[in-house]
Amino acid sequence: MGRLKFATVELNGEQLLVVEEEGSKKLIKLTEAANQLFGNEVRFPATMLELISGGDEEVAKVEKILIWAKQQSKEASFYIEPEAVEWMAPIPKPTKNIFCVGKNYAEHAIEMGSKDDIPEHVMLFTKAPTTVIAHGEAIPSHENVTKQLDYEGELAVVISKKAKGIGREEANEYIFGYTIINDVTARDLQSRHKQFFIGKSLDGTCPMGPYIVHHSAIQTPVKLNVQTKVNGEIRQNGNTKQFIFPIPEILEVLTKGMTLEAGDIIATGTPAGVGKGFNPPIFLKSGDEITIEIEQVGVLKNKVE
Repeated sequence: MGRLKFATVELNGEQLLVVEEEGSKKLIKLTEAANQLFGNEVRFPATMLELISGGDEEVAKVEKILIWAKQQSKEASFYIEPEAVEWMAPIPKPTKNIFCVGKNYAEHAIEMGSKDDIPEHVMLFTKAPTTVIAHGEAIPSHENVTKQLDYEGELAVVISKKAKGIGREEANEYIFGYTIINDVTARDLQSRHKQFFIGKSLDGTCPMGPYIVHHSAIQTPVKLNVQTKVNGEIRQNGNTKQFIFPIPEILEVLTKGMTLEAGDIIATGTPAGVGKGFNPPIFLKSGDEITIEIEQVGVLKNKVE
């Protein structure tokens, strides 16, 4: 199986589910390609959530489409140049809050306090669905609300199917794929309100994407470089092998008494190097460009407006 990179894009006002063709880097309009290959009698998912919920059967159809497309003209109507689209978040409107793991890298826990802040148990909070924006979309500065806007580059897991009471040894069976999240945070609000929800949930503070990379392309245990730049300067440079709580443990803890569902998104924590960790702190300002690159997953880029 090649690397399956799914995205949601807008073209001429229409929302489309696409997959990247590995060699050409062109995008394939999946619904149109499916209609041409399978005919109208086979219904193909129109959205990312439908694709995820359809499971392995729908992914197998995508693999057939990719094999078939290689034999077609590169001028075929189902092909799109990436430059022609407006990116959307892979799941533009999550059905529930984004789950977030706090302080999952020891050095980040220390920069936010001391060694005493390294957690013994998985630390969780959430971000509202209204935080989600796309690759390339402007992050609101919220200057009337916060003076301490900060970045956090993170690998996120997308759940494939209903999960409750699962053990860590079977956790990988419940992962559809991986994407990138910038867990933008208002540090002053985070501190003032004691719990994180308001400081983490200002509108537009969860850039996501541009792709969801299918789990088949990522080795387990997950060992991926995570790098964040602000205006081209490297601020964060970590690797997911540094997780205090690896992904299978996170899923085991979450599902002990809670049901995860297809399309749920879990951000796995951020490495050291956030703005608040500098002395003095370096917070985001209007015009700053944040670029997050995660090995094998892609590049997420956004500017503060």
